[in-house]
Amino acid sequence: MIGNPIVASLELGGTKSIASLTQGTRILQQERIATGDRPEAVLAFMIETLQRWMRETPFAAIGVASFGPVGLDADREDFGYILTTPKPGWSNFNLLPRIRDSFDLPIGFDTDVGGAALAEGLWGASSGCRTHAYLTIGTGVGLGLIVDGKVHHGALHPEAGHVRLRRSPGDTFQGICPFHGDCLEGLISGPALISRAGGPVDQLPASDSIWAHVAHDLAEFLTMLLLVTSAERILLGGGVALGRPMLLPAIHAAVAQRLNGYLHKCAPSDLQTRIRFAGLGADAGPLGGSALALQALQRR
Repeated sequence: MIGNPIVASLELGGTKSIASLTQGTRILQQERIATGDRPEAVLAFMIETLQRWMRETPFAAIGVASFGPVGLDADREDFGYILTTPKPGWSNFNLLPRIRDSFDLPIGFDTDVGGAALAEGLWGASSGCRTHAYLTIGTGVGLGLIVDGKVHHGALHPEAGHVRLRRSPGDTFQGICPFHGDCLEGLISGPALISRAGGPVDQLPASDSIWAHVAHDLAEFLTMLLLVTSAERILLGGGVALGRPMLLPAIHAAVAQRLNGYLHKCAPSDLQTRIRFAGLGADAGPLGGSALALQALQRR
């Protein structure tokens, strides 16, 4: 990529959606709106914001990073659509086609976690890694997987938040996922934790049993992720993860115990580097859209 172009980023998250104007890792402008259950209103706000920025500070490309599942196969009719989702009002919404109708620019499109994983590889805590993953834990649980600098897709994209795990001993919580009940998202997402606790969890002490169950569930999942992908680094992001630093030591110990010496360099001390918090923090999402925009510009 020649120079340091200004690009626009749209991040659609489960709770809020953010429009950003960026140059590298610098966020020049930013606007946000509650995602809610009215996609038409959210998209209109986003498009109007980008059109205003284009008049003031022309940008070279747009990156769209959205909660999923989304259609990523350019040969299918649902390319660029949000598919069947638990998010009320958003199923089968034609997101990307509407943006393309408004801007004659290169547009990159992927999941919000795929974009965040890409940004962490370019500028954050996975820099220099060929294979790395980003797990976000917030309104939902999502996984972005990067292989050789590209976001991994298959028939769809990773939907790892909906895997089922061995349950934590003594944990009888039924889970809240409308599709699977006690999948990973149904157990440890922000809404799941509120349901477990019967209210906000911000003030729960580190000794509360809820956090032991969360550490167990994450260790189960991360052990499987290491065995399946052999990721050089796994980053944890999202409000639930970033707000609970006391979880990491317990996760490292539990993953090492589950691996039982099987994988190379997976002692607890090694896992401190291999499994860690996202380096871009809360900016991983907006910068994920920026990374997708830069890739689209490069392809053009």
